[in-house]
Amino acid sequence: MVVKKRTVQVEAVVLDEETLHTLFASLTVDGEQDGVLQLARTLQACLEQREPVQQIHLVKKAGSQLETLKEEQPDGGLLEACLHTLSVVFTSLQAKNPIRRAIASAFGLVPAWLEERAVDSLSSCLSICLSKPTSEQHRHTVETVGACLDGFALGEKCINKRLPEVLQFFCSALRGCLHKSSCLAGSRIAQAELMQSCLAAVKTSMLVIQRSQETLSAALQTRPNHRELEDTLSNLLDCYTRVLTDEEFIQSVQSTAGMAVVLLIRSVMGSGDEVASVMCGLLRGSLPGLGSSPRWLQQRCGGLCSDARLPGVSLYLCHGALAMLNWKGANVSPLWERLLLFMANTLLDLDVSVKQSSTVMVVSRVLTLWSGAALDCLQGEKQHCPPSLSQSLRGGSELQRRLLEHIYSHWEHPLDGVRHQTRALFHNLLLVHRRTDPSPCDPTDDPYIKELTQSLLGLEWHMRGKYGSLGCLVELCGSGYLLDLQPELPSCLLGLMGDQTLAPYASDLLERLFVSHKAQLVGEGGESDTGRRLERWHQTWITPLLQVLCGARPDQTTYILDYFLPKLLRCSPQSLAFMVQALQETPPCSTGPCGSRGALGALMTCLRAARAQGVVPSSGEGLWGGLVPLSLLQQALVHKHDQVRMDALGLVCESHRSTEVLTSQEMDLIHHFLLPNLNSQSPGVRQQTVSLLKKLLCRLKDSTVLMQKKLMQNKDHEQRDRDQNTLRLYEEFLCWLCASLLEVLVPGASFSKCLMSLQLLGVLAQLFTFSAGPDVFALCEVVTPVHAQNVLHCVGSNFLEVKQLALTLLQQLPSCTVGLQVRERMCCILQAALDLSTSTKPFDSVTAAYLLSLMLPQSHLIPLLQDRAQERGLRFLPPSLPAQPSETVVLEFNTLALVQFLLRSLELEVSRAESSLLQAAASSPLYGRAHCITAVMQHLNTESLSQTEQWRGVVSDLIAVCYRMSDVVSPVVQSSSPEGLIPMDNNSDASASLQRILQEIQPKDTNDFFTGVRELDTHTGDEHTQTQTSHTGVQGVRVTAQMVLVCCWRSMKEVSMLFGQLCQSLPLQYTDESLQTHPGLITEAQVEDIGLYFRQQLLQSRHRGAFELASVGFERLTDMLCRSGSPALQQLPSCWLSEVLQEVKSSDQLSKLCATRRSAGIPFYVQALLSSQPKSSSCSLLKTTMRELMALALPSADLNTDSSTIPQVHALNILRALYRDTRLGENIIPFVSDGMQAAVLGFTSPVWAVRNSSTLLFSTLITRIFGVKKGKDEHSKKNRMTGREFFTRFPALYPFLLRQLEEAATTVESVSGQVTLHPSLFLLLLVLSRLYPSPMDGSSSPLSLAAFMPFLIRCGHSAVYRTRAMAAQALVPFVLLTQIPSTVHTLLKELPTESGHNVQHNSIHGTLLQVLLLLRSFQSESHRPLPAGNGICEALRQRVWLASGQNVCLVTRGAFLDVLMSLCGMKTSILGESEVDLLRQEALSVLMTSELFVRDASLAGSAPGSTQYLLSLARLGLGASVGIPGLWGGAETTSQLLHSLLQSPQYEVRQLALGGVLRRLQEDEEKSSCWLDETTLGIITSLSLHETHPQCLAKVFSVLRVMGSTRRLQWRDGVNVLSPEEVLLRLLGVAEKSASRVELHCSTLMLVSQQVLQMVTDDPQGVGAVAGVARWGGLVCSLCSEELPVEVKQTAAKVLVSCTPAVLSNPQLPLGLSTTVSLWRSVFTLLQDEDQDVRDSASDFLSAPAPLLNAGVSVCPAVALDSGVGLLCRLFEVWGQVPVGVLTLTEWLLGDEDSSDGEVTDGPSSLVRVCQDEEDVLFEKGDLNLWAEPVQWVKMLHRHLSALVMTFRQSKGTLEPDQVHHMHTLSTRAQAKAFHSQRALDSIPALPQFSCPMEHARLVLQQQRASLALDVLDRLR
Repeated sequence: MVVKKRTVQVEAVVLDEETLHTLFASLTVDGEQDGVLQLARTLQACLEQREPVQQIHLVKKAGSQLETLKEEQPDGGLLEACLHTLSVVFTSLQAKNPIRRAIASAFGLVPAWLEERAVDSLSSCLSICLSKPTSEQHRHTVETVGACLDGFALGEKCINKRLPEVLQFFCSALRGCLHKSSCLAGSRIAQAELMQSCLAAVKTSMLVIQRSQETLSAALQTRPNHRELEDTLSNLLDCYTRVLTDEEFIQSVQSTAGMAVVLLIRSVMGSGDEVASVMCGLLRGSLPGLGSSPRWLQQRCGGLCSDARLPGVSLYLCHGALAMLNWKGANVSPLWERLLLFMANTLLDLDVSVKQSSTVMVVSRVLTLWSGAALDCLQGEKQHCPPSLSQSLRGGSELQRRLLEHIYSHWEHPLDGVRHQTRALFHNLLLVHRRTDPSPCDPTDDPYIKELTQSLLGLEWHMRGKYGSLGCLVELCGSGYLLDLQPELPSCLLGLMGDQTLAPYASDLLERLFVSHKAQLVGEGGESDTGRRLERWHQTWITPLLQVLCGARPDQTTYILDYFLPKLLRCSPQSLAFMVQALQETPPCSTGPCGSRGALGALMTCLRAARAQGVVPSSGEGLWGGLVPLSLLQQALVHKHDQVRMDALGLVCESHRSTEVLTSQEMDLIHHFLLPNLNSQSPGVRQQTVSLLKKLLCRLKDSTVLMQKKLMQNKDHEQRDRDQNTLRLYEEFLCWLCASLLEVLVPGASFSKCLMSLQLLGVLAQLFTFSAGPDVFALCEVVTPVHAQNVLHCVGSNFLEVKQLALTLLQQLPSCTVGLQVRERMCCILQAALDLSTSTKPFDSVTAAYLLSLMLPQSHLIPLLQDRAQERGLRFLPPSLPAQPSETVVLEFNTLALVQFLLRSLELEVSRAESSLLQAAASSPLYGRAHCITAVMQHLNTESLSQTEQWRGVVSDLIAVCYRMSDVVSPVVQSSSPEGLIPMDNNSDASASLQRILQEIQPKDTNDFFTGVRELDTHTGDEHTQTQTSHTGVQGVRVTAQMVLVCCWRSMKEVSMLFGQLCQSLPLQYTDESLQTHPGLITEAQVEDIGLYFRQQLLQSRHRGAFELASVGFERLTDMLCRSGSPALQQLPSCWLSEVLQEVKSSDQLSKLCATRRSAGIPFYVQALLSSQPKSSSCSLLKTTMRELMALALPSADLNTDSSTIPQVHALNILRALYRDTRLGENIIPFVSDGMQAAVLGFTSPVWAVRNSSTLLFSTLITRIFGVKKGKDEHSKKNRMTGREFFTRFPALYPFLLRQLEEAATTVESVSGQVTLHPSLFLLLLVLSRLYPSPMDGSSSPLSLAAFMPFLIRCGHSAVYRTRAMAAQALVPFVLLTQIPSTVHTLLKELPTESGHNVQHNSIHGTLLQVLLLLRSFQSESHRPLPAGNGICEALRQRVWLASGQNVCLVTRGAFLDVLMSLCGMKTSILGESEVDLLRQEALSVLMTSELFVRDASLAGSAPGSTQYLLSLARLGLGASVGIPGLWGGAETTSQLLHSLLQSPQYEVRQLALGGVLRRLQEDEEKSSCWLDETTLGIITSLSLHETHPQCLAKVFSVLRVMGSTRRLQWRDGVNVLSPEEVLLRLLGVAEKSASRVELHCSTLMLVSQQVLQMVTDDPQGVGAVAGVARWGGLVCSLCSEELPVEVKQTAAKVLVSCTPAVLSNPQLPLGLSTTVSLWRSVFTLLQDEDQDVRDSASDFLSAPAPLLNAGVSVCPAVALDSGVGLLCRLFEVWGQVPVGVLTLTEWLLGDEDSSDGEVTDGPSSLVRVCQDEEDVLFEKGDLNLWAEPVQWVKMLHRHLSALVMTFRQSKGTLEPDQVHHMHTLSTRAQAKAFHSQRALDSIPALPQFSCPMEHARLVLQQQRASLALDVLDRLR
């Protein structure tokens, strides 16, 4: 679609009356019509004009007239007046006004003879501007000076002419900024504006100096004037240096000031070596270094050379030197060389010390600038470059090493800008190295490049910086170089595309690679080899892509479609044909691995991307050029996988041209897609569907506009007929779409279907219209009153999104269909809304608010409100509407009246609550009215109100009643235990209030109030607040403790939200700094009082719901305070913050601040105050707050006193909240180091509360530093960081963590054996385990992790098992891959070679754990064997006694066995072959003499570590007997091992052995399982009959199921062989008894189902007579209920799918009709299950190989359900059981008698009782199926039944007598159900969709079931 360009806002010229009169007078001269007079009149017309665009035209006209003036024309002063007028207007306009630009252009047309006079005129006006003293006018003057230099030659001359005056003005302006900066502390908005003004002044002054170089040089050399100019420049330099050294100025201002200092020095001293000398002196901070500069410059730069200067000064001076000095092509002298190198070292030193992320960003940007300057110095001939400079910049030099360290430390930085600068720096360093390399060889032969490439390729792929660096190498060396080094690079990168965080980086690198590779291949040969080279390129890039698309799960390939595929097609459009051919050669039904999209999905993905790129031909040439058949696309649109459907829909909807005509085929495809896909549970799929269909509708609209234009212009009758036919098809399609979407919005429709339908209807209303206007498509005719009522009923949905969409759509539907103009209808809706606003169900008040919002635009709302007020006796005097009011007026008056009505009602209810809170909570909770008031006021435009006085009164009353509400409920939410209402407060007032409430709600002799419902007698109140009890007949109120609490905290929430709404939306009445009063509806005093209210609630509330939502309102208030023009209000946040911090400091046990509940609302209060700071401020408030909080959070001397402990707890909790707050962004990062220290040290506190808060803070900091957990693996490298990066970002943590670890390590070893656990050791190990060394680290790195290793190894000797395990885990990432062999050997050498008395088993165990984890790390990452001569095997063999009986410690025996298992238990070992054989012999001897063969009673579980030891033994034995038995010895030995494992008395060993056997069987499932001998099979079948442990038994059944799929099993019980029937009965018994054990239940069901299928295959005729088969069918059917676990239902689905060919669709009915039909019903039940995985599993029955089924076709559950019912109907015909089938399906249609939607009891009393029961529990709604739609299921059954009955009648079949009787019984049931449901519907109140929606939907469904069943039975007769 074409997007209109945004028009520029132009302001007209506005001058004061005196100036305007003067200019008019000067231009008014009578005379002849010469050129000057015409010019004057043009300017007069311009001044009179008020339309800015016309003024621009007149100025342009004046410029043309100026250009044509002749020198000889007389002017008599009129010409001067014209020039003066233009000059005055030019200097009066605001910045960026186009009129100013037009005047500059007019001045540019002045003829040469007039230039001097024009300059004089403009400079005189400029002089007047420069002389204006007030600081408020400085900003305008700065902008005027900047405009003079903005491509305006005459303006530049004016500046040069007034240069001293201009420079003096800038001195004055900057001094004013410096003065105001010190006076604006606390005023954030004013400070931000000042920073912008100062930045503009510094930038413009630099521009003046740059453009006036010649004038400056000439003036400085002129004796009479140079002293005055030097003073001016000196003052200006002083201003620059003061800005540069003032910490209050933001970085952008300081950075610009640094450039200005360098520019001024260069302007004064030229560009010689003296400038380089002065800059070196400034960077060093050395005054003697400034000796070559003028004295005044030395004096002014003295402040920059002080020892106390900020580190940022050096940074900004470096920036200035690099930006302002000329480096390109310069002859590099030693001084310039020294300056260049010194700047690099200065920046790298700063890089280590800076903390703030914004400063890191500046350092990175300046380093990139430096690399560019270095490149510029090397641009010339090599002989001009000093050898010393080349040597310093060459790769491998010390400077290059430090720069690479900076790159490796920052390429993972959270800021995108830092990462981008790092990549640019790396690119420049490569170029610098190439330019300084003395040997001009090919880059691929450069040893430095080779080493760098190898090191980069060796890094982990989760490091994002690696991708950009490799991309730079591709640019330098070409992709062929990288592909030669790593041929699998394309597949590796494609495998990373499933990770959202890595996909953009991987795709960018892939693009660089394949583009470069294609260019290299093209350049290799001539045109004759083009096809072969393209084929080679396809094999390299396209083939791996197609393999990933076909084989991976769709969610893993989403980013391939988003990031990679479009780039590939842009590079090579002709590759699409190769893709399509390759994918179509694969069978379309092929689905690939489980969960993958298969070839069909891959085809859709490729075609969609190609069409979006314009590669696929347009639809006009057939269906996309005939690339894909229509049937294949239809299949893809209803595919089981979401992404396949979305790709197919994208292929239909997306187009390269927005005006491409929709074909009838495309519209048919949307018909095919829409209805089955409306009910999608996935939010992502719903979003994509709506987005894609919106694209289609936009295309339809745009093509309609184009065709309409053609119809008006085209005279070709054939084309006109085609266009008109297309428009007719468009209208039919839109009407069908609209009608289909409206018809699904029936009671009982699922949330997802309602949501998507309303979203699509909203798109239709947005693009087209439902009103009866001139639109070409008459959609209004489609909408009926029934449709509109269904949309209205959606407002009653419990889902907020549905409510919002329904309300928006109702406002767009034709008003006649909605029916709000009918008074009775409106009255009914209003009554429903008012009733809902007092409901005890919280979501009902939301519905009420939406209904009231719907009625606001109606002009007859006020009379209806008056009627309601009169009925209730309310004092209500609404305003009267004027005659013929506009929509805005109606909205304001209605809003005012409605707010007044709700306010009066609320006042009455608050009065009742003040007398009895319990009555209020039970009958009319206060929060509903308050919520409605807040919602109604959101529709009001408060900037254009007419009834301001009435609104002021309403606002005052609202605030007062809110205070009263808060007073009523605050005792509950501020109590020490609001959930239980147990008063423990010390405050006497609060305690008294609570006691009064408790006295009211709790009986004196019992506490049953908290466990049951209480009925209270009432004698007053509205009728609607009372309910009739069913057992006493007296009026009473039913109340629960939950209702009281919900009433209280929700009332507090609504008060807070209302206050936030009032403060944020209402105009403020205040007095500004100039004492001017601004009118408004809310006063400063009211705002301040509301702020104090929020303070009280946030600091004293205990209930999380109350204070968490109060913080939302408070944030709105603080946002409004910062934006307000009131100086007093702007100061409030800083005042409140200082007060609360002071209160936190002084808090103790008697304080009102809540020290539990994570400090309750205090962190929210501080968060709101800090987040209100403008983003462009210097964050001084945050810095001050963090310093104060850190002082409190760190341990103090008086550790155990309340005066230190409670403030410390508060400080830790507040810090946690601030670190979690994303709004503070990177501004919080400088304080992470201090926070980590506070958390670690807080863990050493003896007070539990401090330790608890420290733990929470530590957890938050771990997430803040390492990111949100990105996988299940806690130690995944995605959540880790190199030690260099970590300690570079947080340098203070290096000495702290090292010191703490050293201190903790000294406590772990105790000779006495006493357990000593350092409190913070756990935290230290947790942090260190997330670090790992960078492969780029040098051994001499100051931040090397090597210093931590000895202490980590020592921690492994701890007496605490968990500490040893964590120390081993933490040690692994600290050891480089290449250092693992030597480290392991060193650790093994520390182990004793023989048993002895002094053996420390804790130390042995810790060392073995470290060895084990290091070896596993080497195995997983190295992929190569250990180096020869490593000594590990020999060291292990010398210490093998640790695994034998000589070692009495079972824990260390098990650990040694694990080490042996890691080295010799795998097929491929990292040891040499001979070493592995020796180790296996030792291990086998240990196994054969172990407890596996020699039973030891002492190992029954009493010995410590016995279970772990036996499991380690079993793992080793399993590796020998199952894993790789051929490498461990003879078959007899390995069989003995396996038998011992399977018959072990310990169930853990049996379970492990069975799991190993099962894995081996699953790996060899396609092959024969002959490796299991008969003895082993006998043991396993015997276990199936006698195993007692449920998990072991589940594994046994799984093993037998896998074995049974490839061979016929012989079941033995001892010597007896069991028959299949006996086996079946035994398995059924186990299955029926194991329902509570999910794993056993599922495995038994799978095995017994396999047995049944085998029996069906063996004897299809006689299997039905087997006793257990019917039990099996009943068991399967019972496992499909909604309430069962998902695993059970998935198992049932798999069983039913596997049974489909042999049982469900078998023409022979082997199990009989009844069982088969029951199984079919179970399939349909699962297809409507809540869980999507269950539905997807059940939908696979259609792809089973059977005669009536489509083998291999995967469809979505909705289509599978429809197809399944149709298939069952066809099967009834095949079985010859059509009458029975009709009656059975009619029973399904009618519903079960005992189902939840069964019979309805008579009378309205039962309905009231149901409603009461629903109200008793506010939130517990039980199991709800949000996907199933009984209404649609009933309609589908009726449709298929009707077709089946018609088939039966056409075949002239007859019913048997018993069938006739059955039919009459069903008919009687249906008639009774219809009667009862209709009677119940008649008895419920009006608009039941809002008052009792669930009951109404249930009754409507019953009625529909009954009526459709009667219809079927009538047809059957």
